[in-house]
Amino acid sequence: MPRAIHVRATQDWEPVVIRKKAPTAAARKDEKAVNAARRVGAEIETIKKSHGGTNKAAHGTSLNTRKLAEDTENLAHEKVPTELKKAIMQGRMDKKLTQAQLAQMINEKPQIIQEYESGKAIPNQQIISKLERALGVKLRNSEE
Repeated sequence: MPRAIHVRATQDWEPVVIRKKAPTAAARKDEKAVNAARRVGAEIETIKKSHGGTNKAAHGTSLNTRKLAEDTENLAHEKVPTELKKAIMQGRMDKKLTQAQLAQMINEKPQIIQEYESGKAIPNQQIISKLERALGVKLRNSEE
């Protein structure tokens, strides 16, 4: 008959205590000075550091960013002139085409035609020449 072996497992359950770091000598000195001023009734001035202890960037503009903003030029890109967008619309309407059909004719996305007709597109001479061929209309004279 086999013998049963009993093993007694022991575990070490010692408590672990985690403490904060002790304040540095400078911090203790400042704290003592503040407490002494409070006891005497003196006025205490506190200064909050800008974003001290946070991970936030400063709001507002600094002197450098303001100067940079003043020095840079307006970098808006060129948009489709009103005459060009009207000419494209008129040419498309004369041929009784939808924006999607015109886009398919010139192998572009319908969004391109929509952007040209709304004036939001950046003028591209290749697309304008495709539109001229598809619509049979001269568009570049009205653009320049």
